[in-house]
Amino acid sequence: MITFFSHFKHLLKILAFVFGSILVGLLLLFGYFNLPGPDPREDVKLGMTFSSRYASDLGLDWHQTYLALLDDIGVKHLRLPVYWDLAEKEKGVYDYADIDWQIAEAKKYDADIILTIGLKVPRWPECHIPEWANENDQVRKQGILHFIGKTITRYKDEKTIVKWQIENEPFLPFGICPPFDVHFLEQEVAFAKATDASRPILLTDSGELSLWYGPASRGDEFGTTMYRDIYSKNVGGYLRYPIGPNFFRTKAWIVRTFTNQTHLSVIELQAEPWASGWVADMSLEEQSRTMNAVKLRENVEYAKRVGFPEVYLWGGEWWYWMKEKKNAPDVWETGKELFLEHR
Repeated sequence: MITFFSHFKHLLKILAFVFGSILVGLLLLFGYFNLPGPDPREDVKLGMTFSSRYASDLGLDWHQTYLALLDDIGVKHLRLPVYWDLAEKEKGVYDYADIDWQIAEAKKYDADIILTIGLKVPRWPECHIPEWANENDQVRKQGILHFIGKTITRYKDEKTIVKWQIENEPFLPFGICPPFDVHFLEQEVAFAKATDASRPILLTDSGELSLWYGPASRGDEFGTTMYRDIYSKNVGGYLRYPIGPNFFRTKAWIVRTFTNQTHLSVIELQAEPWASGWVADMSLEEQSRTMNAVKLRENVEYAKRVGFPEVYLWGGEWWYWMKEKKNAPDVWETGKELFLEHR
């Protein structure tokens, strides 16, 4: 009996040491993540994601919104989603008029474009699948491969397009989407490269909720999201992520060490509210809890401390909505200043 208690006491000491070491390690890591980080990178290229669908959902004229971002804000680097359910409502019947127009206008302003294609592209409900393609898994997969090929073939001679993004955060289980199939993603990437080998393939992932290895090891380039202030029922409301730029720098080091990935960018920097519901239904006071002119500038400075060469903002449609619909142009004006400073 004495021997048993002696061994048990020894085991407790070992467990206490192990858990204590883990706790100390986590505290040190947390402290490192929240150090100020290096000086902001000053040669960062600022860009913008634009969604015609989201602008329309906000009650805006999306053509007018897009032109204002090009002309007034001065956006020179764009990420544009191609919505499959809008471009191929009927199987084999294509309507690229909206994307044709966006590309033509971007060329007038000497702006370059990342074209995003796939089942899952920016804005809710994330996966934008035409009704006819939901017949079964095989129809959907064959349909999107054909659509990717058709779209790339149509636009591969457009010099203003600098890269193809295949799917948007495919490894993140978010949105109204079919189950993720990593082998099919690899097929999509291979098919896109076979259709146009002259441009890099970009894959993206969540900045805070993943380790990046999956997409970073499969794409020519990798892009991360970057959010600071969010709303989540799981944490009981509003939350500011308790992480500094070194969190992203550490993950970048891991990716560079264990994959061949060398080109990392911020593909989606928070520049609009993350509200508890549909943003247009929220009060301006609640919206300002997660985004306002001060937070916008802070977020850009934060991203510059991470040190990636490209930073694409997320929320230009909301800026315009605030200016035109709410007579609150301060975020729009701050955005204009930021793009002027990084031209």
